[in-house]
Amino acid sequence: MIDRADINGVLAQMRELKAQAQQGARQIEMPEPIAQDVQKTRRVEENDFGDLFKRAIDTVNGHQAEAKKLATAYELGDPSVDLPQVMIQAQKASVSFQAMTEVRNRLVKSYEDIMNMAI
Repeated sequence: MIDRADINGVLAQMRELKAQAQQGARQIEMPEPIAQDVQKTRRVEENDFGDLFKRAIDTVNGHQAEAKKLATAYELGDPSVDLPQVMIQAQKASVSFQAMTEVRNRLVKSYEDIMNMAI
């Protein structure tokens, strides 16, 4: 069941923010969780997109290299490596590669959409 006190508190905060905005208040204090999200977003925006994408590719490459290393060790009979460990790492590598490919596809699609808007 929904707690009415929470809803009323949220509504009160919304009304207060609206009143401050209508009065032309220059600095509106945001609730703490929202302020933290804004700070995280600013930190992400400060990073260069190319660097962020390169790190993602390096992470995927690391997963794939680790999966290959474990598979080779298992094939050579290393007693410290068991089959479930190899399979889990292979799945991590596969899922991370698929996710990166999907991100790339969406970026290309977004770029094409923006280019079509300019025409």
